Amino acid sequence: MSVAPPRTSLLLLAYLAFVSLGLPDGLLGVGWPSISAEFGVPTGAVGLVLTAGTIGYLTSSVLAGFTLARLGVGRLLAGSTLLASLALTGYANAPALIVLIGCALVLGLGSGAIDSGLNAYAAGAFGPRHMNWMHAFFGLGVAIGPLVMTAMLSTGAGWRWGYAVTAAAQLALATAFALTVGAWRDRTAGSPPPHAAPVDRTVGARPDDSVVVPAGHGGLVDDSAVAGHGGPVDDPAAAGHGGSAVPAGVRIADTLRLPAVWFGALAFAVYVAIEVSAGLYAFLLLTEGRGVSAAAAGVAVSGYWGSLFVGRVVQGLVAERLGTARVLRGSLLGMAVGAVLIALPAPGWVTVAGLVVLGFAAAPVFPLLTLSTAERVGRQHADRVIGVQIGAAGIGAALIPAGLGVLLGDTSVRLLGPALTVLAVALLVAHAAAARQTAAPPPTH
Repeated sequence: MSVAPPRTSLLLLAYLAFVSLGLPDGLLGVGWPSISAEFGVPTGAVGLVLTAGTIGYLTSSVLAGFTLARLGVGRLLAGSTLLASLALTGYANAPALIVLIGCALVLGLGSGAIDSGLNAYAAGAFGPRHMNWMHAFFGLGVAIGPLVMTAMLSTGAGWRWGYAVTAAAQLALATAFALTVGAWRDRTAGSPPPHAAPVDRTVGARPDDSVVVPAGHGGLVDDSAVAGHGGPVDDPAAAGHGGSAVPAGVRIADTLRLPAVWFGALAFAVYVAIEVSAGLYAFLLLTEGRGVSAAAAGVAVSGYWGSLFVGRVVQGLVAERLGTARVLRGSLLGMAVGAVLIALPAPGWVTVAGLVVLGFAAAPVFPLLTLSTAERVGRQHADRVIGVQIGAAGIGAALIPAGLGVLLGDTSVRLLGPALTVLAVALLVAHAAAARQTAAPPPTH
């Protein structure tokens, strides 16, 4: 069957929005040694910044999932991107760590809403290829971040200019979202037509149990444009507000009591903890633990984030051919292999190779877990659950790396690799548990 492709202008803005989400993450890993030195605080103090960001990120991402239909995707993105720009301006002018922490809270509020809103929109309007490519641009943004910060430090401009440049880019993007608010109202362009077959949620179902099996979704949905991911909305009024897929009769309690919600949230939290921890502490590991020069380490960290970009571009195509389930399993195993390479007490190039393997393998995990949300919990719960998952990802992105930073500061940065290996195994277990869950039927009232 044929479906209308997403608008090119909206795809471009979605890609640019994810570049903007990644840029601050890439800045912090390289800039933190200079920041901590200027403010006279220990390495572990980065946990305070991460925790503040998480509080804002968790709050806005969860609320965005539950209020998306009322606010509208376009307004949500415009306001949130402006908020992120203001926060980054605060980073560039912060006189002390306490101000930086406050700005991190504001940045988290903006970033969480952007992340949740765009993921919910894309899960209904984009297929697996564009979903992966959208997240690929997050990897591109985080890959550019270390290069921007390295350039600012190398030229003597200082770490503040890295944040100032990023703030200007966010402001330009906020303007673009404000000018295109109306274009985001209809997210059914990539949705299946009314005659599409329903999602097969039978326990133990396999790809060839479905009536029609496209390669792009592990054989659980009928259409490569993501049937069941916020497809045709149940409430016509909701379509005009960015397309909420939550029917009026589905209570919040109905969503939150599903076991698949919490297993999926755990998987998101652990995955993002691995992604962030590797990028945040790789520079320290390479310079202090492997004897690599600062300039080479900065390029290596950029290479790690760049492998996320390349992996999502490549594996977005692969997922359409092999199916979501296969690609996810292979990626999770690949992450474990990369973590083991980082853990080996070997020369610096082995650690760099491990970072690249980890980044490339991790590339499709977040977008494909998001894309398959409705397969685990049902279309009627998908928007809410995506918000919960994004919030859980925010918790994982802050609390686990913060604790790891304390551990590395008190012991040795060489423990980064073993810690990543343990987390990779935990992710395999969490994903296996989430994959065994099936969506409950819609409630009747």
